[in-house]
Amino acid sequence: MNEHNQAPSDNSAAAGELLPVDQEQWSVQSAPGAGPIVAQDAPDGDRVFELAAELFSVLATPMRLRILSALCNCEKSVSQLLKEIDTTQPNLSQHLNVLYRCGVLAKRKLGTQVIYRVQSEQAVTLCRSVCTQIAIDMDEPQHGGAAQRLATKRMG
Repeated sequence: MNEHNQAPSDNSAAAGELLPVDQEQWSVQSAPGAGPIVAQDAPDGDRVFELAAELFSVLATPMRLRILSALCNCEKSVSQLLKEIDTTQPNLSQHLNVLYRCGVLAKRKLGTQVIYRVQSEQAVTLCRSVCTQIAIDMDEPQHGGAAQRLATKRMG
């Protein structure tokens, strides 16, 4: 055990993979020299976590992730989004409104159409990173990544 209550580094395990430390304790192996997500003495540390939790909450539905994915390369009208995303118009509009009110999307009127685009590149970057890592984990089930553990937990 090291000073952070973690198991010594093991080159055979992927970074971020859970490693057994003892029967009652687990530890996450992180990159060498990596510190906390936000410095403990950061004056706005609590606010950073509050804003991150709000963003995670807004993005916590598959429909909103699909919408963000559909809009990440170009702006689209509601009718264009409906052609790409299998849902009803009222459901799509409800999710678009949530993403708009939270500042993830921006919108403009073009005649009778409403055109949406990504306002928060931060949200796109976060989604792309998380979804890419989950897809990698799903392709490599022998590594038992987080996606596999979540799927198993949900089914059991």
